Amino acid sequence: MDKADVEFILAFKAYALWKTFPIFREYISSTTASSLYEARLAFEEFGERAHTFSPAYTDEEVEDIARCSSHLTFNSLSQYERFHETCKLANHSLSMGLRVNPEYSEVGTALYNPCAAGTRFGVTSEKIPLQLPENIEGFHCHCHCESGSDVFLRTLVHIESRFKQWFPQLKWINFGGGHLVTRQDYDIDLLVKLLKDLHTKYPWLKIILEPGSAFAWQTGILVSKVVDVVEDKGIKTAILNVSFTCHMPDCLEMPYMPAVRGAEAVQEDEWGQGMDENVYRLGGNSCLSGDFLGMWKFNHPLQVGELVIFEDMLHYTTVKTNMFNGITHPSIALVRMDDELEVLRDFTYEDYKNRMD
Repeated sequence: MDKADVEFILAFKAYALWKTFPIFREYISSTTASSLYEARLAFEEFGERAHTFSPAYTDEEVEDIARCSSHLTFNSLSQYERFHETCKLANHSLSMGLRVNPEYSEVGTALYNPCAAGTRFGVTSEKIPLQLPENIEGFHCHCHCESGSDVFLRTLVHIESRFKQWFPQLKWINFGGGHLVTRQDYDIDLLVKLLKDLHTKYPWLKIILEPGSAFAWQTGILVSKVVDVVEDKGIKTAILNVSFTCHMPDCLEMPYMPAVRGAEAVQEDEWGQGMDENVYRLGGNSCLSGDFLGMWKFNHPLQVGELVIFEDMLHYTTVKTNMFNGITHPSIALVRMDDELEVLRDFTYEDYKNRMD
């Protein structure tokens, strides 16, 4: 941020563990929200109004969202027309923007590609009037997912070619999330150069990036325990006391492949080719048939009661968990610098029961 003179903000959709917000306040001053509850969390617990984007605001919530937001981005021109006056009345200092679609993304998983044909996200350049609507002060563009700065380099070509004619009318541009700047092989120098070049060309524009995973990358583990080992058709499954569908849905949706401590992943084309007795499929404890992840080779036979530790599981976990099947949730704890373990939350039967009220 310092080198490139830009603002980074935390995307709650990837990480919203508010009891750790004091750590984040040492480095950043704002967050990004996608709903009323996230905007309230920003305002009430982070202590600042949010940069908010939602695919669709509603009559029932839009005023409260505006009150909790410093920046509010509309997904369509029709949403702007419907709500901009209400938003401005609710918060006179609100800066409003428009989400744009550059029609380019290198996101390989269709479920996470916001620029795929038929997308419901953003306005394409041919639909934007030459003179932007009153009060539109910024553009928001999100088209990355765990991407490197080389992807940002190629994406910028499309963003500028389609939308730079409107830049003189703007005060800010938000390049969204998916910039995995804390990954070990991320080219920070290239990112800084790209951002500095943008400042040179468009010095009046405030530049914002809103990564989520990058803030929590390689900062948390999920500890599970083997409760049984079953076998069918030569495939052994170690059933754990956690669930992929309940606790780690990104492993099924994305699919995200975490590292497993003390094990190596066996590629699908190697399955059944002389797999030894220490190769296991890891299975969750819900009744969903597909609640399992890959094949993993350990250096010993797994035993009931043994711990299986998933590395790098903090991002997109606590924000996505559910209580399908009434499966017991893992506790959430913080390891402090002196190795003291502080339990932030234990989940109980009441948490499950109250969801049914």
